[in-house]
Amino acid sequence: MQKSECHGGVQLRNRGADNCDQRTSSSIQIKHRTTVQQGKSSSSTSSPESARKFHPRPSDKLNPKTINPFGEQSRAPSAFAAIYSKGGIPCRLVHGSVKHRLQWECPPENLPFDPLLITLAEGLRETKHPYTFVSKEGFRELLLVQGAPEKAVPLLPRLVPVLKAALVHLDDDVFARGLNALVQLSVVVGPSLNDHLKHLLTSLSKRLRDKKFKEPITSALQKLEQHGGSGSLIIIKSKIPTYCSICC
Repeated sequence: MQKSECHGGVQLRNRGADNCDQRTSSSIQIKHRTTVQQGKSSSSTSSPESARKFHPRPSDKLNPKTINPFGEQSRAPSAFAAIYSKGGIPCRLVHGSVKHRLQWECPPENLPFDPLLITLAEGLRETKHPYTFVSKEGFRELLLVQGAPEKAVPLLPRLVPVLKAALVHLDDDVFARGLNALVQLSVVVGPSLNDHLKHLLTSLSKRLRDKKFKEPITSALQKLEQHGGSGSLIIIKSKIPTYCSICC
């Protein structure tokens, strides 16, 4: 009887040990699976794609979807464009079948040159239509009105730096408009421009190296000499020694 009970006890202990081993094995398997899953999760979050999501590259800042320096909306309108859109320029472009023209809200001779003439000169640096046409044609027509010399001469100290900004512009069309405006101004103010010529001739001297501008600049210098008199020739020769006088 004791042997039977002893044998039965041994079997119970063996079964208990087996159950314990099974639970231990199951626990180990669960821990192993958890560890594997955590490893996979960790590897997925540390992958290059995930890293890019949480740590954007410096080049991402140049994404055209977020920053587009060439986009129309990202550029603030120029001062001239803003003034024109608000009606600050008392004229509008009239499109014609052959050529365009300006329609003034009132006769140009009744308009104050200050600050309108300076504002139009600032518009010479524009590169978009209709601002390019409005500025160059408005500047030209305003200088044609009766009494223009008396109105323009007092503005020369403020007008010349604006014209210089057009003459140093990298855009060829802007430079050409500035050059034409300078000649138009010289015709109106005459020798009064001489005191300011030295500030403008350096830009012309640099552009003379460009073959396509050699002829128009030479012609402009001759007009400056013609309307500025002998005093202008001395100034021109001091800045551009190669210039040949119209009197030669």
